[in-house]
Amino acid sequence: MSKKPSGLGRGLEALLPKTPGGVVRLPLTAIRTNPQQPRRRFSQESLEELAASIREKGLLQPLLVRPKGEGYELVAGERRYRAAQMAGLGEVPVLIRDLSDQEALELALVENLQREDLNPVEEARGYQALLAMGLTQEEVAKRVGKARSTVANALRLLQLPQEALEALERGEISAGHARALLMLEPEDRLWGLREILEKRLSVRQAEALRERLLRERAPRPREDSPLALELSRHLGLPVRVVGGKRGKVVIHYRSLEELEALLRRLGYQA
Repeated sequence: MSKKPSGLGRGLEALLPKTPGGVVRLPLTAIRTNPQQPRRRFSQESLEELAASIREKGLLQPLLVRPKGEGYELVAGERRYRAAQMAGLGEVPVLIRDLSDQEALELALVENLQREDLNPVEEARGYQALLAMGLTQEEVAKRVGKARSTVANALRLLQLPQEALEALERGEISAGHARALLMLEPEDRLWGLREILEKRLSVRQAEALRERLLRERAPRPREDSPLALELSRHLGLPVRVVGGKRGKVVIHYRSLEELEALLRRLGYQA
């Protein structure tokens, strides 16, 4: 049996309320942008290219708007809206729908996800805004056609310091670098960011920063235990060897993340 397509896979039209009314034309001045629009960054070069196309062929795809106050608020199509302004259009084709704040945000988020227009921070803030409207992570995932784990992992990025979020938005670090920073303690994340930027670390090298800190901060074992010292350096965790011909090796960890990393190094997979 084929899997039922998600809202994201079915396209934006499938999510719109089934109401009468086709494409109409509105003055650009009657439309204002949505402050909840998840997308914040627009490439100037891309806008200029689209504006040139609009001057030559017109705006082929209508904007989606909703009545708001004395005019209309843009729901989906801000890139086309900005390019139409640059092209000097007086009127644009629109679809008018009566939408709630939550529906408008969902549609704006889905459109950008379909076009892969959002950077990781914009995507995470879009999910956060839907959560603020009372949805659960499971409901958000269902509305945008993503796995719940995808939404949860995106939201975790917002735990990063502002400097790291800005670097991620600018493309100076990748989502993989950002996830590596999340492996560090909160007080170490700015240090980790600077290491990545200054030394141009790869994602794999960034992931090794945590073990580097653990090795540097691991308490030194007793001087009469060279094996414990060597194991501590190898594992990046405090190790104690008890006994002689018979005894035990004790490995100390301080979080579930440290335990999971240790198990991976030992070749154990749950």
